[in-house]
Amino acid sequence: MNKRFDELCINTLRMLSADAVQKANSGHPGMPMGDAAMAYTLWTKFLKHNPKNPHWHNRDRFILSAGHGSMLLYSLLHLTGHNISMKDIKNFRQLGSKTPGHPEHDLDSGIETTTGPLGQGFATGVGMAVAEKYLAEMFNKPGFSIIDHYIYAICSDGDLMEGISHEAASFAGHFGLGKLIYLYSDNKISIDGSTDLTFTENVASRFRAYNWHVQKVDGNDVQEVASAIREAQKESGKPSMIIARTHIGYGSPNKHDTSGVHGSPLGEEELKLTKENLGWPLKKFYVPPEVLSHFRKAVDKGKKAEEQWKEKFKKYRKKYPKLAKQWNMMVKRNGTDHKKYFPSFKPSDGPLATRSASGKILNSIADHIPHLLGGSADLAPSNNTYLKDYPEFGSKKGGRNFHFGVREHVMGAILNGMALSNMLIPYGGTFFVFTDYMRSSMRISALTGAHVIYILTHDSVGLGEDGPTHQPIGHLTSMRAMPNMSLIRPADANETSVAWQVALEQKDRPCSLILTRQKLPVIDRKKYASASLIRKGGYILADCKGKPRIIIIASGSEVHLALEAFERLSAEGHRVRVVNMASFDLYERQSGAYKDNVLPPDIENRIAIEAGHTLSMYKYVGLKGDVIGIDSFGASAPAKDLFKKFGITTDNLVRRVRTMLKG
Repeated sequence: MNKRFDELCINTLRMLSADAVQKANSGHPGMPMGDAAMAYTLWTKFLKHNPKNPHWHNRDRFILSAGHGSMLLYSLLHLTGHNISMKDIKNFRQLGSKTPGHPEHDLDSGIETTTGPLGQGFATGVGMAVAEKYLAEMFNKPGFSIIDHYIYAICSDGDLMEGISHEAASFAGHFGLGKLIYLYSDNKISIDGSTDLTFTENVASRFRAYNWHVQKVDGNDVQEVASAIREAQKESGKPSMIIARTHIGYGSPNKHDTSGVHGSPLGEEELKLTKENLGWPLKKFYVPPEVLSHFRKAVDKGKKAEEQWKEKFKKYRKKYPKLAKQWNMMVKRNGTDHKKYFPSFKPSDGPLATRSASGKILNSIADHIPHLLGGSADLAPSNNTYLKDYPEFGSKKGGRNFHFGVREHVMGAILNGMALSNMLIPYGGTFFVFTDYMRSSMRISALTGAHVIYILTHDSVGLGEDGPTHQPIGHLTSMRAMPNMSLIRPADANETSVAWQVALEQKDRPCSLILTRQKLPVIDRKKYASASLIRKGGYILADCKGKPRIIIIASGSEVHLALEAFERLSAEGHRVRVVNMASFDLYERQSGAYKDNVLPPDIENRIAIEAGHTLSMYKYVGLKGDVIGIDSFGASAPAKDLFKKFGITTDNLVRRVRTMLKG
């Protein structure tokens, strides 16, 4: 293809993006205009994808980490024949559109992951490379490269400024993720102005120090970019960073290389001048027929690539039937047919921390769910995340134990990338309090609907002597407020087992398991309701005869205090009900009739007890109810002393119930 035609294709990307931003009167035209050349090079000369089947498992992945430049991605998807129409392009940033302001995971349309919060796409790509490496080690055999694809991304100055990029780059370099190839748009402009205001580090030296393969190119030179990508593909033992000098707002006579073109439309007059400068027709949303025809070659090329892969897989299935069967099982992400392998616990087993129960459960089911894998942010012995019969990732084939290092933020993003393989079910553990570091990645999990399981231990002041720096207070309330995030706080080992089953079954959202450090008795289910009812989120654990006069609501370790209070108050002749509210979101998914049965609207005497901030429990006790909780930071002391200090005791609960009943 000649240079003039390449430029015609590149300018199509630039002007299609600029027109859409102008029509919306909102958006970021500068990045698509500046990065169009290297995006064109990647998508037309290297990217392996099938626009008519974007779910093909061995496709290359492309991440627009600089998500503010979303119109570049939408233009590429439309032109190459993905499920993004010209109407969608014209509806950019409009209500209900398939082309929102920042890319949101929509694999049917070819959008691999949600990006926008800078650094998240960069880090998610590392997780995708982890998945590629793990699956290749599991399935590939001589002559059968069933998994063999690259993870490409375009990232920005802002991505590299964010701390998560440092965590991600360090992890990727350490594990030698050679299928990772990133194009860094070095345009030297941010919203505030020149990047020299805050960002003068030697990026090349930084990434070489992280054990990356580094090259520098002119981002507008198609041949240079293509040559660099080919060199990056040859480097199998290191991730690659291609530093491309680009020019934001390329083609705009008055706004190129300025911050003014970063996040605002060009304006009708400047858009006209830009088109004239580039020799472009003044009509809106113009796509030359020969350009569309060239981009649409991706359809036949992608179809052929997938058909060749399918033929290879047919031969693979005959030669390796067990592995082919396992492949199909993992593609379906089945993890729910193994309930018989989940352990159950008896009261006679003695008290057990729910974090310890979780570890026993993980090791019991690991052999039967080979796509369940994960680790901890340097806390595996505390989080009980280690699979005892398996090696570490990166050391031997089949390594299912991950050492993420003290990198909570990137751990969450890596888990997202692994989950987006749509074959793996990854989990990651840390102390509940450190979700403060990981929250942005967890939010992307929820927004993306990634099937990630978070193991969050040391869930309250019950962790004791480590003190307030390690004691979560507002975290339950905060996490409960996150849409599309399941949060389950089990009360004993058996509820933990059921919670794990629920977490594996929910394929359209992440799940956080909130677990104790301190030991908890195993509840006698012959006397109280079945642990399986935790599936409902909230359920009647203990009840009186007749209509209750008061309802006690609790979760996690405080359920045991509620049961003790129930026994004492019942012996005094009070009609009491105990509701275990282990999961707000699971409970809210139940029918209105079910919820009215558990918490009858006409019973206004309600009291909750929970070793966390009181705010969220008012949702269920109402304005006339009472909540025993902790609205201050904790303290350093043994757990039993802390619970007494903050009134998280049976005695205090009984006293408050009596007061309420007298009133």
